[in-house]
Amino acid sequence: MRQWYWALAAAALLLVAGCGHRQQRAYTPPPPPPATAQSAQPEFPNEEEAPLGKPIYTEVGMASWYGTVYDKRHAADGSVYDQDGMSAAHRTLPLGTLIRVTNLANGKSAMMRVTDRGPFIPGRVIDLSQGAAKKLGMWRAGVAKVRIDAYEAPKPIYEGGRWCVQIGAFSHEGTAKKLEKRLARKYQAASVIEFKGPTGDWVRIRPENGDKARAIQIVRNIRISEGAAFLVRLD
Repeated sequence: MRQWYWALAAAALLLVAGCGHRQQRAYTPPPPPPATAQSAQPEFPNEEEAPLGKPIYTEVGMASWYGTVYDKRHAADGSVYDQDGMSAAHRTLPLGTLIRVTNLANGKSAMMRVTDRGPFIPGRVIDLSQGAAKKLGMWRAGVAKVRIDAYEAPKPIYEGGRWCVQIGAFSHEGTAKKLEKRLARKYQAASVIEFKGPTGDWVRIRPENGDKARAIQIVRNIRISEGAAFLVRLD
């Protein structure tokens, strides 16, 4: 009987020893699923939803809107203007600049890009497409005080660029041509042209190399009996 007891005890010890030396297996997590075409898309395809951060430029002033007369015409950046789309005209921000415009009267805002030049009316800082004006709730009023916040520009805002002085609009072509001749004699180093726009005839003075400092000097010193002079960036 005692021999049977010791045989059972020896068998138990061997079983415990075998378990103690069994090799442990490390857990390896499965590899991540392969990237799909959808995951390669921009996280914020809609510019309205993208986190914008701090503006690189801010301006407050009066906005107006433009529509039917310009619809389907080529804008300053070469695109076809769509009055029902979301775009803006600004005289000095680089073409293609991403901006948010906020109507300070009602807090409504919209994202758009600068695709055109204007407005060419004293006291206005930006012209909105008809679609943008409706989104900001200023379509019926025609004008509104707004804040312009720029977040992305294809070129430096404060440096460089190609600049000109644009004068008009003149209701009679003859008046514009007379001014063109007078200014061409005065600014012989500049390119002076007369051209027709949707709202009348215009005269443009482009300093040599499109120099900004020279354009600012011209717009400050020029004296004309008709029309108004505006500093305009061409690019």
